Amino acid sequence: MPKSLPTILVLPGGGYSRLAPHEREPITAWLRTLGWNARVVEYPVATRHPAPLLAIQSEIAKERAAGAPMVGVLGFSAGGHLAAHAAVAPIAEPEERPDFAVLGYPVVSMVSPTHAGSRENLIGLDANRFLREDTSIELLVTPATPPMFIWHTAADEPVPVGEHSYPLASALAAAGVRHELHVFADGKHGLGLAEGTPAEAWQSLCEIWLSSLR
Repeated sequence: MPKSLPTILVLPGGGYSRLAPHEREPITAWLRTLGWNARVVEYPVATRHPAPLLAIQSEIAKERAAGAPMVGVLGFSAGGHLAAHAAVAPIAEPEERPDFAVLGYPVVSMVSPTHAGSRENLIGLDANRFLREDTSIELLVTPATPPMFIWHTAADEPVPVGEHSYPLASALAAAGVRHELHVFADGKHGLGLAEGTPAEAWQSLCEIWLSSLR
């Protein structure tokens, strides 16, 4: 029986209202060239927390049950929030938690005023402070959080790096969690593979980081 490959589950962005096409199959195709098994998870959108989180936790557990020696998550924007949420969720069985997370221009904070679209779809704009804090990744990091690779652009307006990736990286550093954060000066939100832009370098940086995990 062939040995199972380590797996990466891809979570496209879309503000928790849709799944962006350019963050789906192009990403899994790239990951397969690096020797990973990869597939897109069509997590539920336009539905409230915790439905998306429960869905990805179930998919992680399925991959482990199928024999995958390592299961990671890779998400963009709102999908990055979901990938990170799976990594830090305080209530999860061991088999439901990923071994690592790769986050592209992720929505991180629900206490920040941005990104209102993701917050509206996931928890509602009228969510109380406790629910907003319970879904803010930077507030859920612990020393047990798995390694994370994060990339963003300084020019991202819908999801400002200063309100999302920087606070997350600071929390990871404070908890002693292995991580990398790469911030590129230029580039709009939603670049995906970012081909033809300076931010395309995230691919080679991520490849090196992923290789270090195996």
